[in-house]
Amino acid sequence: MAERYANLIGGKWRQSERFHENRNPSDVTDLIGLYAQADAADVDEAVAAGRAAMPAWRATGLEQRQAILNRIGMELMDRSAELGELLSREEGKPLAEGRGEVFRAGQFFTYYAAEVLRQLGENADSVRPGIEIDMRREPMGLVAIVSPWNFPTATASWKIAPALAYGNAVIWKPANETPASAFALADIIHRAGLPDGAFQLLMGPGAVIGNGLARHRGVDAITFTGSYEVGCQVAVAAAANLTKFQLELGSKNALLIMDDADLDLAVAASIGGGYSGTGQKCTASSRLVVHEKVHDVFVEKLAAAVAALKVGHALADGTQIGPVVSERQLATNLAWVDRARAAGAEVAVGGERLQLAHDGFYMAPALLTGTTNAMDFNREEMFAPIAAVQTVSSYEEGLSIVNDTRFGLVAGIFSRSLARTTHFRRHVETGCVTINLPTAGTDYHVPFGGRKDSSFGSREQGRSAAEFYTQVKTAYIRAGEPE
Repeated sequence: MAERYANLIGGKWRQSERFHENRNPSDVTDLIGLYAQADAADVDEAVAAGRAAMPAWRATGLEQRQAILNRIGMELMDRSAELGELLSREEGKPLAEGRGEVFRAGQFFTYYAAEVLRQLGENADSVRPGIEIDMRREPMGLVAIVSPWNFPTATASWKIAPALAYGNAVIWKPANETPASAFALADIIHRAGLPDGAFQLLMGPGAVIGNGLARHRGVDAITFTGSYEVGCQVAVAAAANLTKFQLELGSKNALLIMDDADLDLAVAASIGGGYSGTGQKCTASSRLVVHEKVHDVFVEKLAAAVAALKVGHALADGTQIGPVVSERQLATNLAWVDRARAAGAEVAVGGERLQLAHDGFYMAPALLTGTTNAMDFNREEMFAPIAAVQTVSSYEEGLSIVNDTRFGLVAGIFSRSLARTTHFRRHVETGCVTINLPTAGTDYHVPFGGRKDSSFGSREQGRSAAEFYTQVKTAYIRAGEPE
């Protein structure tokens, strides 16, 4: 009998009549567990418990709050091998990536533990004599967090850690595809010493839990990472109550490979950016815009590198590409390859389902050539181990194609020219830019976010997180004359 895992509501683990069956995408015969599915009544109860817990958590001393966040972060890092294996088992990314993600999640908590003691205000003199002004940030209140399955521990942590650091109560709705990682993180946070109800876990369907939190008048702010379409639904629901919201949505990131690029370096970055994590990340570089002078050599090198990638069980030694997260995602990926062929693109390598020793959702990573920016797979996010090459004849044409998208998260350029890379950095229409580096890979102490349809609201990570998780209070003080 599979083990059953509960939601965390009001400081108590709560079982449910309904459970989600969580299976390993590397081997669907491996049942990881049964995970409780919350309902609308649970949302109401969690909101009430969260609001009741807010005063106690807000009043917790700074050093105590810092110690709690440090405790969470250190346990994540200490257990990164164990929890990384669990993450890889349920999400499908290779074991090294799973362990690295959990360790990075711990770093988010230790970073924001330090930020607890850096919450400094400002002061000013009024334009009116005898009046001083004090400006400080205070918690938003009750924050709802809706996080995705592709980085189930890291993305959740970079939201939960600052929310708690700045004194908010949190209700977390994780993705149903990765509940084991969610339960493990929630258990660590629950045991760290927060007041009951200051942190709660609600696993369940997005239409019920995510939508319920977005619409709830008791929620003060909601942060969401996921698809553009669902993000728009969150925005509409939250706006009805003037609930503060923050959205990290889709992307269509491009790498511009110029004729003076280090091609070996560019190929390595294209592999790391486009195919690691099975291409299932918002920072993946699925558009490769290549100067015609180096196109043939670049494609030859990249096709060979893609073909050499070892696809296999996420926990197996030597695996570089694990399975995609679900059968539905695999079907979507294969459909993109068929649409590319129908549009006139060439599949230079890969693109088919693989039958391996285990019954999983395996796909040979694909490289498309002969594509244009008008083709739909170069317009829409695929979330797949697929990259498409386009050819340009100049830097100007390349920059224009890179910017010709409704998304604007990350873009990169490979060139030895300081003039080109400087111009690109200043004129590319994205929130993040990489120079001679993959589009994937960000640091936790600096802002992260995009433009256009990729993001809405203030930036995540670093000190920029305070913009979302706090609100400013301006106080005017007349002390009078001393006697």
